[in-house]
Amino acid sequence: MPPAERKFDCVVCGSCVVDVLVRPINLHAPIGAGTLVRTEPLMLTTGGIVSNAGITLARLGMRTAAMTYVGDDEWAPVIRDRFAAAGLDATHLVTLPGSTSSTSAVLIDSRGERSFLHAVGAPKQLDKWAFLDQLNLFAASRAMLLGYYPLLPNLLDDLPEVFAAIRGVGCLTALDAAGDGGDLSPLRAILPHVDVYVPSRAEAAHQTGESEPKAMIAAFRSAGAAGLVGVKLGSAGALLSPAPGELLEVDAVPPPGAIVDTTGAGDCFLGGLLAGLLRGLPPQSAGRLAAAAGACCVTGLGATTAIRDYAQTAKLAGLC
Repeated sequence: MPPAERKFDCVVCGSCVVDVLVRPINLHAPIGAGTLVRTEPLMLTTGGIVSNAGITLARLGMRTAAMTYVGDDEWAPVIRDRFAAAGLDATHLVTLPGSTSSTSAVLIDSRGERSFLHAVGAPKQLDKWAFLDQLNLFAASRAMLLGYYPLLPNLLDDLPEVFAAIRGVGCLTALDAAGDGGDLSPLRAILPHVDVYVPSRAEAAHQTGESEPKAMIAAFRSAGAAGLVGVKLGSAGALLSPAPGELLEVDAVPPPGAIVDTTGAGDCFLGGLLAGLLRGLPPQSAGRLAAAAGACCVTGLGATTAIRDYAQTAKLAGLC
């Protein structure tokens, strides 16, 4: 199917979480037993790559679908309702009988830094058949994004086959990492089938053993990455390599407000990057759009509360 005739611009797959946000919490002192900690009112939101990048893509005008597993519990309707309200197609969320949805308590300090209490839930059960049986969905989309490497144990060994099959139906592939980033060894088989891979600096350092972003990108190229790779550098922006031998420095975009919560900034960056690329922007401009999306993210409580539409985000990025 020609890209212009496809139903979706992007299908976002993998981690999908209901988050309970708690702030402010002193992350450097033990809470202790029997202690009453006064906080602001708790906030219920959605998180994980499917929510964070998916809602960012939708807000930036991309036709976006969510694809993952949820439990048959009280949290699943919360996810479906919030996705629908955000313009994210939720018809490809699959309920696993007897399973629980993924949930987290997000503890946030006064500077926006956070720690997580997390129950993985249903998405952990994703395996290759969850994707190979849905190739028609990917054939109907211009791109897909999966997160997180290496936190999907039933899928990890089969990711090369999965990405190759999805690329085989003409769908661009993107991968995101989380946790400590895992090891480079499995990526050697995966990266040749991935079109976009931009982990954080900490993740890339753990994967490659390198301390400098240029060396990290060189290690990804040596591991077989042929598409766009890069390293997210937080408040320092990002370093992108659209093709072997090409490096682009992307400056950070100043947040358009006070920093409230850094949760999901990297996911929103990646959603912005894909939105820019799918709109046909050159990589440098797509990187600026990504940086602006990440800058908006940190000004609201929860990853997607402060994400803006394309016109506002492009203006913040200096693209118009």
